[in-house]
Formats: sequence, C-alpha cells, structure tokens
Amino acid sequence: MTNLKPVIDNKAVARYKRWAAWTLVTLYLLILVGGIVRATGAGMGCPDWPKCFGSWVPPTDVSQLPENYKEIYGAKLKGEIEFNPVKTWIEYVNRLFGVFTGGWIFLTLLASVPFLKSDRKSIFFLSLSAFLLVAFQGWLGSKVVSTELHPVMITLHMILAIVIVFVLLFAYAKVSYIDRIRLEKVKEADRRKLNTWVVGAILIATVQVIIGTQVREGIDIVAASLGYGGRGRWVEEVGMAYWVHRSFSILVLLSVLGLGNGIKKLTGERGVMNRLVHVMWGLLAAEIVTGIILGYWAVPAVLQPVHLTLAIIILSIQFVLFLFLNANRIFEKRNTGIPAAS
Repeated sequence: MTNLKPVIDNKAVARYKRWAAWTLVTLYLLILVGGIVRATGAGMGCPDWPKCFGSWVPPTDVSQLPENYKEIYGAKLKGEIEFNPVKTWIEYVNRLFGVFTGGWIFLTLLASVPFLKSDRKSIFFLSLSAFLLVAFQGWLGSKVVSTELHPVMITLHMILAIVIVFVLLFAYAKVSYIDRIRLEKVKEADRRKLNTWVVGAILIATVQVIIGTQVREGIDIVAASLGYGGRGRWVEEVGMAYWVHRSFSILVLLSVLGLGNGIKKLTGERGVMNRLVHVMWGLLAAEIVTGIILGYWAVPAVLQPVHLTLAIIILSIQFVLFLFLNANRIFEKRNTGIPAAS
C-alpha cells in the first residue's frame, strides 16, 4: 500500500475533525430541540424575533408585559398572542441553542482556515458554506415566526437543516480521507450495484421526512381546533397526509433493508460500512416503534422530537454510506497528488 502523506499539519487536521464532530452533534441536538418546540406547540412562544416580547431575556410572568401586549404582538403577527411562560422559554432556549450551534460552526470554519494554504481549499469552502447556510437558517427562522409558522417555511427550515448536516458530513469525510483513515474502497462493479440502492434510499428517506413535516403541520391545525383534550382524535383528523406517511414507511423499510443487505454481502460482515448498517437498522427499528406509538397512542409529545431526530440520523448514515461507496471518484479524482492505495 502506498504511504499517504497529509499535505497539512496533522494537528490542524485533528483539530478540524474534532470541532466538526462536535458541530455535528450540536446540529442533531438542535434538530431534537426544534422537535420539542413543535411537539409542545411553543413555536409562537416568542412572537417577535430576534428578541422575545421585545426583550433579550423573556418575561417569566404576564405582569412583566404591558397590559395591551396582545394588541401589540397580535397586530404584528395578524393573530392573538397569549403569553405562556413555559412555551415562551422553550422557544427561547431553542433560539439560544441555535446561537450555540452557530458558535460551533464558526469554530469549525476557523479550524478550516489552514486548509486554504494547501491543495485542499475545498474543505475551507465547505465549512464556509455551512456557516453561511446556518446564518441563512437563522433568517429563515425569523420568517417562520413572522409568517406564524407557515407550512412552506417550516418545511424549508427542515430541508435546510438536512443540507447543513450533509455539507458538514461531506467535509468531515474528506478530511478523514486525507488523514489516512481511509474510507473503504469499493470495486466499480459493486459500486454500481449498490449506488442505485443508496441514492434511492436517500431520496425515499428525504421524501418521508418532508411528508412527516406535513403531518406535523396537520396535527398543529387539528390541535388548535380540538384542543389537547381531543388528542386521541388528532391522527384520524389529520387525514390523507398521515396515511400517505404511514404507507410510505414501507418503502423506507424496504430501501433500508435492501441497502443494508447489499453492503453486508459486499463487506463480508466486516468493516465500517457493515457496522453502520447495524446502527442504521437499529435506529430504523426504534423509528418504527416510535411511529407506531405516535399513531396509536394519542401522539405522545415526548416521542415526536425523538421520531424526527431518528429519521435525520438514519438519513445521515445513508449519506455517509454513499460517500463510502463513491470514495474513489469523489475524493481521489478531486484530490490530485494523493496516490491511491493499492
């Protein structure tokens, strides 16, 4: 095997990998926190942005607000605003965690600066793209508030979160590739067979997440109509979106099982890809269980954010598997100067 010599200081590479890994963890936690906001109906807990009820630190009691606060914020958002300290602080914590995540992404951007002095400039530009996308995500979050949780804005907000995760995963995989922690190389014939599976699985999972977002939006509407006392009827009142989401889960199951079986045959029960398949299958089992409970046990709020976060992690694993399967083409051809391992 030809010895690979990193073109950049090993400490800089290790620092980037460490900070990028922590950034990815905070992104998944932010998705979980965002799910909690949706599950608790706290999306309008702060009716303005970036402040909350006109203050950087939100009130804890209605007495801290002006008597006509409903007129002030209701007129702004074209709807009546009812102060609820629990929902207000859930949304506020969500915003703080968003800032915290943005800080980690900025650190990752700083860690990528040394790559500008090497022939791996793309790692810096990937990190810069993630940073700019997070800034845009913050602006999009303000539009979600100003449009009173408009369904299209919420869906765009979720899709952008997935894109940011994919960009950082790509950058992390690329750094790992040049850091001699090689992605498993796959023969061209095997790659072609499995590439269709992995691309199909990613597309199916993405569509399922989007449909799930539509179901969540439908539940919000039903909840506003029936109230929390009618929680047991929420699912049946959502209508077609829920049944499409439930039926589409069969395609998700088949695509994940097919992809996993193909990779296990390829790896012979060895290697990182094989371990990722086991993790993916375990998460899928948990996803199915939470979905069943949500559908038949009156949509317990505690499981809604878990269900969403599991879906995003499964989608992320599928993307990483795509990178593994296409490592020769994605990394070696673009990273000239690094000899291929024999």
